[in-house]
Amino acid sequence: MSAHSDSAAASPASRDLPSTSLSPSNPIQLPLTWPPDGKVDLDWIHHLMSAFDWSSKNLPPSDFPSVLPVQAFDSLVLTASKILHKEPNCLTIEPDEDSSAAAEVVVVGDVHGQLLLLNARIILCAHGLIFMPHRVYLLRGNHESKYCTSVYGFEKEVLTKYGDKGKHVYRKCLGCFEGLPLASIIAGRVYTAHGGLFRSIPVTPSKRSKGKKNRRISFNSDPKSFTLGSLDELSRARRSVLDPPWEGLNLIPGDVLWSDPSMTPGLSPNKERGIGLLWGPDCTEEFLKNFNLKLIIRSHEGPDAREKRPGFGGMEEGYTIDHVVESGKLITLFSAPDYPQFQATEERYKNKGAYIVLEPPNFDNPKFHSFEGIAPRPQVNAYYNYEDVIDSDEELDLTSMGLRYEEVIWNLEGLVVMTQPYLLK
Repeated sequence: MSAHSDSAAASPASRDLPSTSLSPSNPIQLPLTWPPDGKVDLDWIHHLMSAFDWSSKNLPPSDFPSVLPVQAFDSLVLTASKILHKEPNCLTIEPDEDSSAAAEVVVVGDVHGQLLLLNARIILCAHGLIFMPHRVYLLRGNHESKYCTSVYGFEKEVLTKYGDKGKHVYRKCLGCFEGLPLASIIAGRVYTAHGGLFRSIPVTPSKRSKGKKNRRISFNSDPKSFTLGSLDELSRARRSVLDPPWEGLNLIPGDVLWSDPSMTPGLSPNKERGIGLLWGPDCTEEFLKNFNLKLIIRSHEGPDAREKRPGFGGMEEGYTIDHVVESGKLITLFSAPDYPQFQATEERYKNKGAYIVLEPPNFDNPKFHSFEGIAPRPQVNAYYNYEDVIDSDEELDLTSMGLRYEEVIWNLEGLVVMTQPYLLK
């Protein structure tokens, strides 16, 4: 989700700003430049955060290139893309217990673009990917797509901020999103993904004449024959596809990003969303047992989604424990407090956000940390008309979603996993 500020807030002198003041009206060294050696350090990240914070309160959106020029943006996204595209669909995260830092893992769910509303520990996740690529991991969320970034204001935000260079910046963002992994296994005990579980894809070669290359494959989509997919199938999924139609090899990414738990046993189509699956406690047990896991941590459902789901807990504290089975638990984690970001009325859910800390030696006993949003809320406006767009938790326009893109900056919807996050303390 995207937002902008129409006016400056308190005067710069009233805030805690860096000592590199250039003038009373502009206390930040601007524009931001990419480190000459390409190495990002903690000072650079702090400078970036301060510059974004100051500019969001003192500059109009169209002045954003004076803060982060296209050249610096390109270097930032290229560096992140190189890291992401080398990673597998399902990350294997093994915490280093021999390190001098505390061997803990922090898992963060949906932040829905509300970076200004979260504490510094969460804000640093996005920038930490480059600073500590072996300590910070980002996973794909369901909104990292051409369709969702267009409908919910991200594309408009980029075009507004970068003007005639906006299409270039937007293309670079979509390319970076293609590299985001789909899931992770932490310490061999915890599976994390944005939506959750996924189906197996039985394939049957169609009859074709001998000698024909590129034989077509027919896929069985009968709900009665749905079975759980394997981690091996997940590893072979086509994660570079950003949008539906979710068919063939695209089915697994669609399931991983859009599926929801159910109290009804078995696997079935997720008719409420029009995409992905519903899976019951029996499927949670089967998945955990098959792969010797103890926890499934997913996100994807905020308080608005949960109020439509009888039998499930609400999201007042930022998390729920949805399935408790013999082999372990299924947890939904939501890290965006005071949801939603934008709406036409003053009514809000006033929910807390949360993150999870997993500790050694087994990393399967989650410690929940709830937090509230900053008050008063920053005065921002959406880059889309809230009343004119469909609810992201209701059925989607799959026809529009299936269109190929021709051509976001931080629309973090997926889970963030941090191992030994000493810089975040």
